[in-house]
Amino acid sequence: MSGYILAIDQGTTSSRAIVFDGKMRSVASGQKEFRQIFPQSGWVEHDPEEIWQTTLWAARTAIDNAKIAPSDISAIGITNQRETVVVWDRATGKPIHNAIVWQDRRTARMCEALKEKDLEKTFSEKTGLLLDPYFSGTKLSWLLSNVQGARERAERGELCFGTIDTFLLWRLTGGKSFLTDATNVSRTLIYNIRTNDWDNELLDLLDIPRAMLPEVRDCAADFGMAQKELLGAEIPILGIAGDQQAATIGQACFKPGMLKSTYGTGCFALLNIGGEMVLSKNRLLTTIAYRLDGQTTYALEGSIFIAGAAVQWLRDGLKIIKSAGETAALAASADPSQQVYLVPAFTGLGAPWWDPDARGSIHGLTRNSGPAEFARAALESVCYQTRDLADAMHKDWKVAERETVLRVDGGMVASDWTMQALADILDAPVDRPQILETTALGAAWLAGSRAGVWPDMKGFAESWALERTFKPEMDDKTREAKLKGWHEAVKRTLSGS
Repeated sequence: MSGYILAIDQGTTSSRAIVFDGKMRSVASGQKEFRQIFPQSGWVEHDPEEIWQTTLWAARTAIDNAKIAPSDISAIGITNQRETVVVWDRATGKPIHNAIVWQDRRTARMCEALKEKDLEKTFSEKTGLLLDPYFSGTKLSWLLSNVQGARERAERGELCFGTIDTFLLWRLTGGKSFLTDATNVSRTLIYNIRTNDWDNELLDLLDIPRAMLPEVRDCAADFGMAQKELLGAEIPILGIAGDQQAATIGQACFKPGMLKSTYGTGCFALLNIGGEMVLSKNRLLTTIAYRLDGQTTYALEGSIFIAGAAVQWLRDGLKIIKSAGETAALAASADPSQQVYLVPAFTGLGAPWWDPDARGSIHGLTRNSGPAEFARAALESVCYQTRDLADAMHKDWKVAERETVLRVDGGMVASDWTMQALADILDAPVDRPQILETTALGAAWLAGSRAGVWPDMKGFAESWALERTFKPEMDDKTREAKLKGWHEAVKRTLSGS
């Protein structure tokens, strides 16, 4: 076998595919953006057909650009935006509604009603999650209640529910595989991560028929064959993981205490806590980091809804930049005497605040504030939010704070200015790897190791290579003043304030 692996990385704003060679190097890619649909304030949808078509285009383009035959690919690994919900007809494969995206807040009232019934503890102890619109369960319940006849059809077994990985797998295999993996289901709010099974009590509480749920497998497993007519050859699909878990794997965070943070549309930090589930006392999430050979490894996760999306807002909303690459230089030119804070609660605030009704705010503006100060505030908001997550993690799982080294990835980490600001605000070193495509790499490793053409876990961890370490340079007094101002801005932004 060649050792070539195709990684499909289906994200929130684009679908991408990367071909890796037998030495785990990226050799070619394809990427295509798709529409973001906003039916109402706080609602976010995607067209599942558009997701499928852009994914198929990206995969074919990556193979073509690699100048290899489709039959040279040993296996496919899939990673995907998590929590986003698709429901489709089991007979035709046609979706019954647009996909409801993880950012969508339409089920906030449903979550509040469940909290008022004192049910959050029931959900948290089984799933490690909080009652928030972020997760799949209430989105699925909403679809079943709001699409005519959907719940009845689901009960008859006529409909399929899946996160994006399951939908893509169904399409790639021509409807032969109705499967998912342990990481994606750990984000649904209806899967018991202690027992590793769908939970009947939680399904009843959300009125979701079990008949519409996929089978759950390990992250590295036999998920079926991609059809020849789609990619030019029958190719086994051997790995699946949600994007943040795939990045954790791609960063080789296999030992308890290792921390990674991915900076894409949102920001997601995962701390490996080993084989024992630990519930957070600081409003973090407990999730499945990965499940291999039937062994579950857990993580504490902090989720920030808006990271790179704040830069997109500067470009598309305020139109003060033409491309994301301009932001760091603009931020570096900001007036150091001004301290402008952007609290990017465009779709609510995630961990550790969990306020779905909060909305974005800007604090500290003067008449001299301009594009440079806005750019700096947008980039620094990501750093402050990461610091809040790290502080909560250290309270939940006792690691020596100043010994923590953060491994970072995602589009934003290419900016030296942003990574130095992150190290300064964290007061901890930040490690940037040589390979920044760690999400796709993690999915590729799952498939490649399962196929027997890539190294095992130990060999893969030894291959991780550092590009640069950013060390804190900011003095304590400045850092504390900045953090104090940030927390005051957040306090004023929370919906109950």
